[in-house]
Amino acid sequence: MSENRAQEDRDAFEDGLVEALRQAGQEFSVAGRPLVDGGVARGRRRKVLRRSAVVSGSVAALAVIGLGGSYVTGGIGNASRDEGSGVAVGASAKSSGPASPDEQVARALEGLLPEAELSAPEDGRTERPGGQGQRDAGASVVYDDGHGKAAVSVSLSRQSPGQEPADGELSCPDKNLTVFEDCSATALEDGSRLVLFKGWEYPDRREETKWWYADLLTPEGYRVSVTEWNAPAEKGAPVSRSTPPLAPDRLKALARAEEWLPIVQALPEPEEPSQEQPAPQGMSGDEILSRLTAQLPERLSVKASGKQETEYAYLVVDDGRGKSFVQINVQPNAEASGLIGSGGKVLPDGTKVSTRQGPGEKGGAGVKMTEVDTIRPDGLRVVISAFNSGNQNEAATREAPALTLAELEKIATSEVWLG
Repeated sequence: MSENRAQEDRDAFEDGLVEALRQAGQEFSVAGRPLVDGGVARGRRRKVLRRSAVVSGSVAALAVIGLGGSYVTGGIGNASRDEGSGVAVGASAKSSGPASPDEQVARALEGLLPEAELSAPEDGRTERPGGQGQRDAGASVVYDDGHGKAAVSVSLSRQSPGQEPADGELSCPDKNLTVFEDCSATALEDGSRLVLFKGWEYPDRREETKWWYADLLTPEGYRVSVTEWNAPAEKGAPVSRSTPPLAPDRLKALARAEEWLPIVQALPEPEEPSQEQPAPQGMSGDEILSRLTAQLPERLSVKASGKQETEYAYLVVDDGRGKSFVQINVQPNAEASGLIGSGGKVLPDGTKVSTRQGPGEKGGAGVKMTEVDTIRPDGLRVVISAFNSGNQNEAATREAPALTLAELEKIATSEVWLG
């Protein structure tokens, strides 16, 4: 009972932390905004994985047939093994009574992984509480094929058929905002949507922990996510191998394995989504992008652009001397506390203006950033930054940002952002 209570407390803390980070991110400068929003999107994708766990008890070493004998003809339930393929000859310690969804996932995962020694995650987590009412299922193991330990997780969930995923899910990240090695987002022949991603746990690459995943959504609303790392834990564990153990084709096959179908079908049916969608708060990304582009000096040409649903947009511009990344955040009802520091000023209309020049915040070699942060008396905050690189994650491509401090201030304080 005490273990279940402790697990519930951890789950509540983790879910609350994601929400707290989202709210706190609204008060950060735009230089960190894409990373904050990206973190929220990652948190949504990985919520089930974060809460998933292995079956209680030790996991025995297994001798299994790998995924190499499988062929795929469709979505979940259409991945078949060739005749003669074996199954696991070892299994987890069985709990009394019917197997929970998490236990079923763990057992299926053990039988599907290529031959290796499996063990419980190093944090010692056991099956999470939830019982028959839980709307998702998951399991995690530490996989060791003799080339280094690696964490591998699977999560299953259901959503209403035809329901569109949340913004930023089942799509590849914007390369101008997120560092990753490779990504593909495809529609399969049966109407399923599949994302295969190869990137890093930390976007700033402060540690070389690699994060690879396959994310599958079928037309029936069945969601299967398979995630792996080249370390025995998602965070806080040293890298133990050069890459995660499963190549993208094996991740794809594992996500589409027929063994998941009866488990995900047995999960409670999802609640019908509300027909009334909340109105987006703040100016749309499309409108911000249009108004920002219209204010650029004539010497600049636009090479690339991007946006979020609301409040944020970016441009990659060039004046013939190299590309420069420009991003802007337009946020209503912001807090002004702490905005004005040394060198700040207040305009006649009451707008507070703060400027900053210095190194870029994402670690690209030689990257410099110029930023203007403004807030009007009615709480409208406009923050615009320019970098001397075409991507805030890459090395410098020019000596200085393409827009001067004065030009950035002119854009940020323009009346086009009113109303």
